[in-house]
Amino acid sequence: MECVRLVVLAAAVAMLFPEVASAHEVRPAYLSVQEQAPNEFSVLFKTPMQGDARLALSAAFSGKVENLTPVVSRPTGDAMVQTWQMRAVEPLEGQVVSIDGLQNTMTDALVRVEFASGDVWIERLTPGAPEATIPATPSRWFTAAIYLKLGVEHILLGFDHLLFVLALLIITAGTWRLIKTITAFTVAHSITLALATLGFVHIPSPPVEAVIALSIAFVAVEIVHVRQGRRSLAARAPWLVAFAFGLLHGFGFAGALSEIGLPPGQIPVALLFFNLGVEIGQLLFVGAVLALVALIRVRRRSLPTWLDLVPPYAIGTIAMFWVIERVATF
Repeated sequence: MECVRLVVLAAAVAMLFPEVASAHEVRPAYLSVQEQAPNEFSVLFKTPMQGDARLALSAAFSGKVENLTPVVSRPTGDAMVQTWQMRAVEPLEGQVVSIDGLQNTMTDALVRVEFASGDVWIERLTPGAPEATIPATPSRWFTAAIYLKLGVEHILLGFDHLLFVLALLIITAGTWRLIKTITAFTVAHSITLALATLGFVHIPSPPVEAVIALSIAFVAVEIVHVRQGRRSLAARAPWLVAFAFGLLHGFGFAGALSEIGLPPGQIPVALLFFNLGVEIGQLLFVGAVLALVALIRVRRRSLPTWLDLVPPYAIGTIAMFWVIERVATF
């Protein structure tokens, strides 16, 4: 019955708010520059599309570069992918790379430059900072800092993962149980993140994303059951649910990391610090939620009991909207 209600609410959201964002609302642009021969690079530039229109973005370098081949463009449904070959007349190291037009948007752009030596430089450009300087020799600590930052940003912008963590916080009673639950989720998604990123396991992304959304809806329904006085496995042992679904969320993290890529020769460092970034972001979110709950409890007055059902129904509605949206893309 609760699932039926959530589906109906999700359908209402889809009709009333067709622009309701998916779990990753702002799709970033992506620029990949890979050295194939001395000073010769293959370039891939992906920009988000809305219908038949693409964001008016272009990649530019401060030094002299020349195209060796025409730019080939092909739409992929939600993005326009452009590829070409270029030669850096002046060394690419030390040049400023910029995404022209980014300052007029609300999206980010991920830039990845890989040299024939195996050195990889990655940076996220934003509307407020649409350019960056390509360093001469990216150090191991530079790589660690970049992937740590990317991990934090991914979890804090991954609204589906945050919504699942929020649902776990609501259904888990007691400090010790909460610690076990968050730890189980962390261990589980760390395992599958490593296995998938290193190529030991591969699962197609669309089904994973759909089941991740379904996992959120499942916990939302369990919260409603608890509010109604029914004790289920999710309420008695939330760490088991967190571990089981955490394995799926790890594949979701791995999908994001695969788009970024791992620098040859520094894969362990990049993987470790990306995962650390995810955990830091997760702990920041948990801390913020607990602080908010503590503040509400201090100032709480008598409120209608039906308000206790608002969070699970809101979480479940959003989750079911994502389920419908993601299944429709299969």
